[in-house]
Amino acid sequence: MSEKTLFQKIADGDIPSDMVYEDDQCIAFRDIQPQAPVHILIVPRKPIPSLRDLVEEDKELMGHLFLCAARIAEEEGLSDGYRTVFNCGEHGQQTVPHVHLHLIGGRQLRWPPG
Repeated sequence: MSEKTLFQKIADGDIPSDMVYEDDQCIAFRDIQPQAPVHILIVPRKPIPSLRDLVEEDKELMGHLFLCAARIAEEEGLSDGYRTVFNCGEHGQQTVPHVHLHLIGGRQLRWPPG
């Protein structure tokens, strides 16, 4: 059995977090290094290392993450807009090998981001 990812440990309550949402498919908590006033990570409970590891059966789960992002954005008062981002791989700045969606807002965001 492989070791749990950081996000699995958070979901299991082994590591404390500022949880803002959870259901049977995902968890959402505030990023400990926020890049904006609102920076929440939405993480599937299923441990998928990277976007490259998605399979056909994951499409409903990934859609669920976006629906949760919209719900959380509304609850956080992000009526002026927000950004959702997946990082993938080293060059994409993915630092935890578990798929997660960043919900970022609460200030004017710039483009390009990188």
